[in-house]
Amino acid sequence: MTGTAPTAAPVLPNRGRFRPLGLAEVRITGGFWAERQSVNATATLGHIEHWLEREGWIRNFDLAARGDLGHGRRGREFSDSEVYKFLEAMAWEIGRGGDAGLESRFRAVVRRVAAAQEPDGYLNTKFGRRGQEPRWSDLEWGHELYCVGHLLQAAVARARTRPGADDGLLEVARRAADNVCETFGPAGIDGLCGHPEIETALVEFARTTGDDRYLAQAALFVDRRGHGRLSDIEFGREYFQDEIPVRRATVLRGHAVRANYLAAGAVDIAVELKDAALLDAVRDQWRSTVARRTYVTGGQGSRHQDEAFGGDWVLPPDRAYSETCAGIGSVMFAWRLLLADGDPRYADLIERTLFNVVSTSPSADGRSFFYTNTLHRRELGTEPDADRPSLRAAASLRAPWFEVSCCPTNVARTLASLTSYVATADDEGLQLHQYVPGTVAYRLADGREPRVTVATGYPHDGQIRVRIDSDDDRPWALSMRVPGWAVRGATVTVDGQTRPVDPGVVTERRVWRRGDEVVLSLPVAPRFTYPDARVDAVRGCVAVEQGPLVLALESVDVGGVDTVDDLYVDTGHPPRLVDGRVTVRCRPVHQRDLDWPYHAGPAPAPADAEPDEVPLVEYHAWANRGPSTMRVWLPTAG
Repeated sequence: MTGTAPTAAPVLPNRGRFRPLGLAEVRITGGFWAERQSVNATATLGHIEHWLEREGWIRNFDLAARGDLGHGRRGREFSDSEVYKFLEAMAWEIGRGGDAGLESRFRAVVRRVAAAQEPDGYLNTKFGRRGQEPRWSDLEWGHELYCVGHLLQAAVARARTRPGADDGLLEVARRAADNVCETFGPAGIDGLCGHPEIETALVEFARTTGDDRYLAQAALFVDRRGHGRLSDIEFGREYFQDEIPVRRATVLRGHAVRANYLAAGAVDIAVELKDAALLDAVRDQWRSTVARRTYVTGGQGSRHQDEAFGGDWVLPPDRAYSETCAGIGSVMFAWRLLLADGDPRYADLIERTLFNVVSTSPSADGRSFFYTNTLHRRELGTEPDADRPSLRAAASLRAPWFEVSCCPTNVARTLASLTSYVATADDEGLQLHQYVPGTVAYRLADGREPRVTVATGYPHDGQIRVRIDSDDDRPWALSMRVPGWAVRGATVTVDGQTRPVDPGVVTERRVWRRGDEVVLSLPVAPRFTYPDARVDAVRGCVAVEQGPLVLALESVDVGGVDTVDDLYVDTGHPPRLVDGRVTVRCRPVHQRDLDWPYHAGPAPAPADAEPDEVPLVEYHAWANRGPSTMRVWLPTAG
């Protein structure tokens, strides 16, 4: 890939079913995601920079350069990675918008990072200097390789958005990657990182630089995992995905972020090395995980003690950990499988997770965040201290910063690069996977350059209108995803002819003329969703969805009850759209307290009130109006 301007996208496989389109080919011009990208650029990036400086996490690099780390380093062992994710987010945003002020700030941070690099390429502010533990002395928890991985991904983003930039970041990353290969290569330390991340970063760095040493090192790390190289801990080696080799695993397990990052890296390696067996293994793991261990929001991870997946069907809404970073890792994993296979189910999960996990984390103003994403809040939350990092990941309201602040920086880099998850191409034509108002202009293998404009109010309006903006004398194919939730009522209209379509992909191949249109209409009317009976935590409950959006009942919208837990939904009346909001009929149930909550026979009948129409809130928007109780799964009987 060297010598030509690369596609500005986070993932650029050298083979696969689809080719990703990046920031230069796809433009988001309005709607849901344009608003979030704008807030990310104008508010979130500055907010993150403020806290990185305030907490001393960038200053750690200054101390390292001066030799003073033993006396003043601040932050957790992985705080370097937050600086690197911030650099990555800035790189994508500079590539998206070209902001000169952001460019200057980016270069200033790179200079401070570069000054801390040691002569042999090692770069970490927690280990290896006077008064610190030796390098690579804590592979289970030290996160040294994890931090290098995020450094490499920042450099990849910079190289793809500003190829040839003279800021030095790519060379800093190359020297760090070389140090990893020398230290952990076949003749080096027979170890791996407790937190997978370096694997996918090394592959992408190999794709960027054209140096296959990095790919080989990534494959070595994946092959080493699962053989008990990491020390056993109270959560078991499953926490690190080190209890069974990747090729033998049947489902994602252990720490949910680690599991998704590892799986994403395994897909990268399988694709580059044409390793069909490895790709089959992780593909099967994805299917099992989605079918048995994923929340209706797309969130993953139901255990608080180890931020981990629970067993099959163990999906309690009130104990949902559903870490924001796990959602982002899930998007990374599914996107790589989509590029490899082309199966639209991967894009379905990406859509669900983006709308209901990633967009839920940041507040409306982009300056506070959820680390975890519960589906049921039983008690009113308390306002976090705006001047101190939150000690608790499971904060009751969005917090401005955390002692472990992986999620704000992860959200920032994802939103800044979101354009690259919208569309792909192949030798036959164009595929639209996510629906946003915008434009797509790209080059086919034979040199032709189709251009389209997408007009839509999605996700609230189900009509997606694609206009062809180029003329051609040869046919090419336009493919559009029909989401899995659109089981009835989806149609496509071409040349004035409308026909029904089923979930999957609808493709029109023809000689297109400027002004031709394809209109996909999706049924975004609100609907009840019922759980699999094996998810016993929500048996007897329903959720409400509207298109790809999960809705929730929030106490600020309900009068006369202390908590949303006092309400039961009447499923005999379907949800309705009233004055722009979805409503359901709910009945308050006033249950009398008893001395003992168990009975030999049926419980005494509660005193029921008349049902009332109650508005729901889009789940991603809950907790923006102060402390509240909330639930996604609504009981259907008292």
